[in-house]
Amino acid sequence: MPSAVLFDLDGVLVASAPVVEASWNRWAEERDVDWDALLPVLHGRPGRELVHEFAPHLDADHEVATITAYEMAEEARLTAVPGAREAIEAAPRWAIATSGGRELALGRLNAVGHPIPDVLVSADDITRGKPDPEPYLKAAQRLGVAPEDCLVIEDAPAGIAAGKAAGMRVVALTTSHGAEALHEADAVYGSMDELRRAEL
Repeated sequence: MPSAVLFDLDGVLVASAPVVEASWNRWAEERDVDWDALLPVLHGRPGRELVHEFAPHLDADHEVATITAYEMAEEARLTAVPGAREAIEAAPRWAIATSGGRELALGRLNAVGHPIPDVLVSADDITRGKPDPEPYLKAAQRLGVAPEDCLVIEDAPAGIAAGKAAGMRVVALTTSHGAEALHEADAVYGSMDELRRAEL
């Protein structure tokens, strides 16, 4: 049993992939960005970094605000990942480390009825996003738990890399990517319920 569980948000606690992909696809079309190149790396990375990479000539903060507005307008389409609430309740201590902004994260949690954690590390709290370990290290530090005593639950390769680089055990869910893309995790599960039965 870990001392703390560090959850990613999108794809782990909230089933948001359709909203995220529709919003970014709309933006890509409006800005003439190559959607086929963007989609494979979309999940799990901060929006600012994606804008810098795919549209470096644009103001990243302005573009992220535009995409955030698109996403927030679709909050009614969000649902909780089955078993997520039970996993939160089973965790001895827990935090969220997400690549999204704080406003977006709180909106997601409220939309599906999840509790707000005492520790929520968002893109607004970091200088380097996933796959850098900073988000998970900061979450562990704020909880007062050593990295090696934390379990990370992720759904994206960038998040898995971040958790492993932080020296944490990482398990993955196939909610956003196939198992073959998640092979760097310590274990891969098809659902939160399956993970919870095995881990928590």
